[in-house]
Amino acid sequence: MKNRDWLLTGEGQCKPCETVNEWKLLRENYRFYRFLTELEDTLKDAIDEASCLPKIRLLVRQFMTNSYWLQTQEPEPCEKRGISVILLYDELGFPLTVQTVKFMPGSISTIHNHGTWGIIAVLKGQEKNTFWKRTPDSENQYKIERVGEQILQPGDLISLTSDAIHSVEVVGDEPTFTFNIYGETKSSERFEFDPVAQTAKKF
Repeated sequence: MKNRDWLLTGEGQCKPCETVNEWKLLRENYRFYRFLTELEDTLKDAIDEASCLPKIRLLVRQFMTNSYWLQTQEPEPCEKRGISVILLYDELGFPLTVQTVKFMPGSISTIHNHGTWGIIAVLKGQEKNTFWKRTPDSENQYKIERVGEQILQPGDLISLTSDAIHSVEVVGDEPTFTFNIYGETKSSERFEFDPVAQTAKKF
């Protein structure tokens, strides 16, 4: 099945979400500035994270459907680091991170959360997301355990709540090319986790 939408929560549960047919999203001259304006309006009117994520997923899906320009914003590969990024919009006071990311084959991310909500749309390649949840006890507040995994294909989109924890691995011989949006990061709540040592450090 193509173009699936998912929601990952802090419990490590990756739930399928309703996906709108592409023909219902077609718009004429739907440019990046329109997407950013509609995104900002959605966030301004949002009551909480849970209520706004479905609306943001729909906006991202609409942007993916209508913008050829987005497909041209593919970063140059970085063999040394394994990851390359293009920041698509940067303005003082704008609270969101909007970027495209390329992961080279064989790349594996750390286990991390984002300290904010996020949406990742796969444009090319395949990536395996592994899902984790925190299971603190009296001895270790940063204890985590693996919950499951999901391979995302081109056209798939995954949204993450602020407390969602995942790691990403490129599957196959082709780099992954993704469109990523994140809310305003709370740096005190963003961590990189070590499941063996059961520790965490600021990301």
